[in-house]
Amino acid sequence: MNHTVSRRDFIKTSSGILAAAALPGAGAAAMTQVQEAMSMKRTIKKAVKLGMVQGDMSLFEKFTLLKKLGFDGVEPDSPNNLDTDELLAARDETGIVIHGVVDSAHWHVPLSDPNAETRAKGVTALETALRDAQTYGASTVLLVPAIVNKQVSYDDAYQRSQAEILKVLPLAEELDIKIALENVWNSFLLSPLEAARYVDELESTHIGWYFDVGNIVNYGWPEQWIRILGERVLKLDIKEYSREKRNREGLWKGFAVELLEGDCDWPSVMAALDEIGYTGWATAEIAGGEEQRLHEIADRMDRIIAS
Repeated sequence: MNHTVSRRDFIKTSSGILAAAALPGAGAAAMTQVQEAMSMKRTIKKAVKLGMVQGDMSLFEKFTLLKKLGFDGVEPDSPNNLDTDELLAARDETGIVIHGVVDSAHWHVPLSDPNAETRAKGVTALETALRDAQTYGASTVLLVPAIVNKQVSYDDAYQRSQAEILKVLPLAEELDIKIALENVWNSFLLSPLEAARYVDELESTHIGWYFDVGNIVNYGWPEQWIRILGERVLKLDIKEYSREKRNREGLWKGFAVELLEGDCDWPSVMAALDEIGYTGWATAEIAGGEEQRLHEIADRMDRIIAS
């Protein structure tokens, strides 16, 4: 039985199954069906950004540590200065998957910049990240699509960034790597309806959303975004946010809280993910550290996924 379909179908029909199972004379098979459906585990794999693994260690030692702590994957930046042979050897010898790549240039050479040469550099960096992703065996490149500010209007950011992404989509399709747009504090695509429309207008199966749960909490509700974005959600970034700390200490201080100790309603988030049939990767994007810190992150992520 396909895991994703059976879990989603269970969520949609569980009330009917439970009612049927409760009827007088209901057979043991009906109760078994309920019990099996309720005991299913989510097929969500956990990962960290490579930069979160700190300490004086080789890539192999870092990957080995992640494996020991129960992580499934890791996500490096690109363009980067990493030794490709060393990175691939660490992957192959440990079984830690390099599931994605983060575009390392999207903030300083954004695709929305007024200067055409700057945008061209952004395109080149994105192309490099796509090629690196294929080399690593990854499936996505995380991209911040645009930045709106005093110098860059909202409509210009929209039009410029889509035009530049359209230049790169043929390569993404050729390499079979998806461009995953992250919702960040870039004053852009502030509504899930608009976020969905932005992707749909690009008319490609190789673009979607890298949904960052914590980034939404300051101005919205993650579970609502998930339901609206639906199958456009390609991957998840896991972080926390506290409105109380924001109100007391300032906007950015809202992130200074441990997973499960802020205002992310993780059970509601997980329920929404179940409803859209999400399976795949959840990657922590928070302050990292050495073994003890990473162990704590792994434990909290397990509790989130199981919530």
